[in-house]
Amino acid sequence: MIKKKKKNSYTSVYALGQYISMSAHKARRVIDQIRGRSYEEALMILELMPYRGCYPIFKLVYSAAANASHNKGFKETNLVISKAEVNQGNTVKKLKPRARGRSYPIKRSTCHITIVLEDISFYEQYEYEEYFMYLKKPGSSNQNINITCYDTYSSGGLWDKK
Repeated sequence: MIKKKKKNSYTSVYALGQYISMSAHKARRVIDQIRGRSYEEALMILELMPYRGCYPIFKLVYSAAANASHNKGFKETNLVISKAEVNQGNTVKKLKPRARGRSYPIKRSTCHITIVLEDISFYEQYEYEEYFMYLKKPGSSNQNINITCYDTYSSGGLWDKK
């Protein structure tokens, strides 16, 4: 049986962006696309998405990776976005003058974005070793196990979306 290691706070780094002038709903639309992906893949997705909210999130992901490499010495190829959340911030309320002396309220919403990057090289080393130790236990019937890794896109070509 594979036991999961307790998450180590030494393997995670975060970046926090506060009072970003964007609604939390629009930021969540972008954040949901990059949650759980690798650092390099997330940067490519954020560069190519057509939403206005991509740029501040791109800067936060880049900043979190800079924190990881500078403060903890992690390699950027081993980083994965383990947690990405958006919270609603303050709403700036203004009044715009309109015709006949009336006023029209303007609400500028803000949000707080948190990006947590985690170094997976530490977990991969120990989890895979435990897994192979479990498979090759002395006295077990599964001595000769052939482990193959299938490519995600090998079934119907690169552009086959089902």
